[in-house]
Amino acid sequence: MADVSKFLDGIGVFQKQHFGENAELATSLAAGQRPQALLIGCCDSRVDPALLTACAPGDLFILRNIANLVPPYVKSDAKSDDYHGVSSTIEYAVCYLNVSDIIILGHSQCGGINALMKSAKGEIAGEFISKWVSIAASARDKVLQDLVDAPEEKQLRACEKESILVSLKNLMTFPWVRERVNRGQLSLHGWYYNIGTGQLRCYNQLTAEFEILVERYSPPTEGQKVD
Repeated sequence: MADVSKFLDGIGVFQKQHFGENAELATSLAAGQRPQALLIGCCDSRVDPALLTACAPGDLFILRNIANLVPPYVKSDAKSDDYHGVSSTIEYAVCYLNVSDIIILGHSQCGGINALMKSAKGEIAGEFISKWVSIAASARDKVLQDLVDAPEEKQLRACEKESILVSLKNLMTFPWVRERVNRGQLSLHGWYYNIGTGQLRCYNQLTAEFEILVERYSPPTEGQKVD
């Protein structure tokens, strides 16, 4: 059995940082939560939203799934055997926690998007994965049409970004999301994180481009002052 002691040690560090040095935090968190944003990210172990954003407990309401996807709205039927984990999370964040922002956080080297692209060649990924990532099939098809002769890596990076737009579009199919966006009470954001460089891009609807939000990491040079 693998040793999990480092995870237990980490809980001790977390407690010291967030409770030992901030006695009021535990009381505040126990009283309830008021996160500013719902962040929908990928399950990828290299892209932890709370670590990337250096948020404190209670700042983000986080949903993680394969390839950070949002399915389109489907009206719930109490008699159906379908389960709506993503939809129920969005509903709770928007209708009960009243978040002001929803962020879709995609990333480079995404295994889920890789599976989606391979599905165009008839490759099936697992028992559940291929069906799940098919939510973004329109992103795959657009990339294969627009970049038909491009190298595979370029197609993958493009599909990772395009799938974020699919999720943003699907968010607007939820009536209570659409109502709040139209009233100016809720903002939607599409972010793309480069694992290799640390650079973060944000989708700009006006330019239809993913523009740099946070520059790639550059270590300080010798003698350079570090803030």
